Amino acid sequence: MPIAVILARPENPENIGLAARAMMNTGFSDLRIVKRGRLSLRAFRTAVHAQDLLSRAALFTGLADAVADLEIVLAATARARKTRECLTLEEAARLVRSRPESARVGFLFGNERTGLTEDELRHANFLFTIPQARRQPSYNLGAAVLLTLFTLFAGGPALPVSRENPLSRREQQETIELILRILESKGFIHGGNRKHVASRLHDLIGRLTMTGEDRRFLLALFSKGVENVLGRSEKTKGE
Repeated sequence: MPIAVILARPENPENIGLAARAMMNTGFSDLRIVKRGRLSLRAFRTAVHAQDLLSRAALFTGLADAVADLEIVLAATARARKTRECLTLEEAARLVRSRPESARVGFLFGNERTGLTEDELRHANFLFTIPQARRQPSYNLGAAVLLTLFTLFAGGPALPVSRENPLSRREQQETIELILRILESKGFIHGGNRKHVASRLHDLIGRLTMTGEDRRFLLALFSKGVENVLGRSEKTKGE
């Protein structure tokens, strides 16, 4: 299964090298880095035996482009989020192993100091946490990547596959934004609740890992269903 590791805004070059080394240790090679500028020589010094992998890493200026071709993205977070459900690392690994071998999966890791922002988390289908004895300090970035990939590497054979491949993250994101615009145009979303509703919708539809059939159903449901609900509501008021 093609697994990508995405590092969003990493600050410490040494951590980038350690992440590349962790990928080499566990047999993964698709490294994507969201940052401006070239990689520092300090990153190559810690990428022991993984310099070639690091030299092939894809550099992006924005997270949306870094995950656009992926079908399922799982984001690491050190803390629970009020509007997003969170998996354990073991649950995340089982979920990935239950997908088709051809599924394009990405594991997203945030900045060492600040983690992933709410906007960055919206590019993920699922959130997961890595267990630790205490909440602080959180894992080093390289260690977090290694623990995640080792759990996949050592997790055993793939589980039975249950459904078709999802749409790409770009297509999933476009569909969610379209649904938000539909709800906004119908008055379901306004300035006071847009952020909350958007977060809940990203969580709900993200966990669906939307297929083409799902998209057709959802767009019909939200465009026609909302219209019908509003029509009945207005009729009731008139009576």
